[in-house]
Amino acid sequence: MTAYAALTGAGYRAQVRDKATLFFTFAFPLIFLVVFGLIFSGQDVQESGRPYISYIAPGVMSWGVANAAVFSVAFTLMQWRRDDLLRLIRMTPTRLPAVIGSRYVLALGVGVVQAVLFTGVALLPPFGLELKGSWPLALPALVLGITAFLTIGVVIGSLADTPEAVAAIANCLMVPMAFLSGSFLPMDMLPSWLQTASRVLPLRYLNDAVSAALSGRGGTGDVLLGCAGLVVFTVVFGAVCLKTFRWSNRV
Repeated sequence: MTAYAALTGAGYRAQVRDKATLFFTFAFPLIFLVVFGLIFSGQDVQESGRPYISYIAPGVMSWGVANAAVFSVAFTLMQWRRDDLLRLIRMTPTRLPAVIGSRYVLALGVGVVQAVLFTGVALLPPFGLELKGSWPLALPALVLGITAFLTIGVVIGSLADTPEAVAAIANCLMVPMAFLSGSFLPMDMLPSWLQTASRVLPLRYLNDAVSAALSGRGGTGDVLLGCAGLVVFTVVFGAVCLKTFRWSNRV
């Protein structure tokens, strides 16, 4: 068995055994969907005339998938480094790509299940999301989004030394980004200068791509633009990962 397969299998078993974390990973975004979906049920955004659900459902789903990718890898790397597991792994022929790759495939699996479950609930009559013909394009956008936010999680997990630090850094990053990128509020409701400023946030590109694919708010060009932005952020944060990654707290 390769090191990658062993790490992936161990990570999968650890996730399945942690019932509480597994449950809230999927339930947390659904809570926001239920709250916002019921509050704004049947209402349209005045600026565009589109129903709120066409903004909120793709945005909250994107944020939930991104949030899970960041937190899962950040907590894992911090814990492994604090317990000296990473130092022991480094003593074997295992290399960094195998360590990150094992977490990546798990994040992809969780993200796809999250997206399918979330979309299925959003399609129910109380919420009324209507899928457009380009909805399959949401899948590559989500994959690229998970990739980009996984690299952010690696950076956080490399810098933080305690669970409290991971939670503080990740929340300070992900919660404001959700509001500024259109996950909880339609971008059409924000001032024009803030809409422009949000272009420096990776979640904005994921939201735009998924929204264009699922609800038809834009065309294929918007999906491609969002995917291109996510690729750029992946490259940037991937380079930061190589500079900040630590195998042990002793160095």
